[in-house]
Amino acid sequence: MRILVTGGGGFLGTHLIKELLKNSRYRVTNFSRHSYLHLEDMGVPTIKGDLRNKDDVDRAVAQGFDTIFHVAALAGVWGDYDEYFSINVTGTKNCIEAALKNGVTRFVYTSSPSAVLGLGGHMGVGEEIPYPSVHLNDYGQTKQIAEEMVLSLNNSQTFLTCALRPHLIWGPGDPHIFPRIIHKAREGKLKIVGDGENLVDIIYVENAAIAHVQAMEKLTPGSKLCGQAYFLGQERPVKIWDFVNIILGQMQIDPPTKNVDYQTAFRAGKFFEFLWKILGIKKPDPPMTRFVAMNLGTHHYFSHEKAKRDFGFHPEITIEEGLRRTFAHKAR
Repeated sequence: MRILVTGGGGFLGTHLIKELLKNSRYRVTNFSRHSYLHLEDMGVPTIKGDLRNKDDVDRAVAQGFDTIFHVAALAGVWGDYDEYFSINVTGTKNCIEAALKNGVTRFVYTSSPSAVLGLGGHMGVGEEIPYPSVHLNDYGQTKQIAEEMVLSLNNSQTFLTCALRPHLIWGPGDPHIFPRIIHKAREGKLKIVGDGENLVDIIYVENAAIAHVQAMEKLTPGSKLCGQAYFLGQERPVKIWDFVNIILGQMQIDPPTKNVDYQTAFRAGKFFEFLWKILGIKKPDPPMTRFVAMNLGTHHYFSHEKAKRDFGFHPEITIEEGLRRTFAHKAR
């Protein structure tokens, strides 16, 4: 089976490729704007191109693949809407059209719970929750648009699609969550939002990769996965500030001791977003946004029963083992 992974040089993409290579039947190729030495060392070729360029995508997919894992995306809490749209929506559209044109059978899309996060938190809800009428950032809005497009084009026979929503991916080499927390804490700018008791889903990167492969293998004509979205997370949600303190403790950084109530943080985020828009600032991110306040100060965890039922998902690496591996890796 020939498999194309978009964004295979990134954090999740690399672990997905490692998981796929455990099966000798899978021949894996990466598609991204850059070449990656660590993929070359694994014997994985890269087709260089830009998702936003339809010709680049057509040229890549025309080389003949059975399955596409569309992992590449622009993530973040702030930035330019047009850039988010061009990568997350137009890029996905280009991949789907090339897949349909070239007879790709299976299309597994890496989505995000951000696609369904609106103005409030969620506690143990499942995939039946509707998309929100209002998004708090451009990333979530564009991921929703792309996810809806992917799922709507499933026909359950010749073009099979599903979307996976891993929440707060972390692990060795994490380029997003841990570095941001550590940087803020070292600057003395990290404050507890709310009462510190809110629960959130997280997922160790290898578990997320395994889930992608499990879903692909069960995505067969007429299967339950066809045209469906799935939340992914660990064996249990965590208190986000307890988890943050574990990370900081491993780095020998003092944990935050100051609190700001959720409503104050949310209003501050609204103010800074307004100011950044008036001033036309794209980078750096505002010191607070509504989306960040909501993520740090409210519950947001989900039921994973649908993924367990439909493709046998369960986190093989526990939270404790994931932390051990992560910080053993950092110590080397």
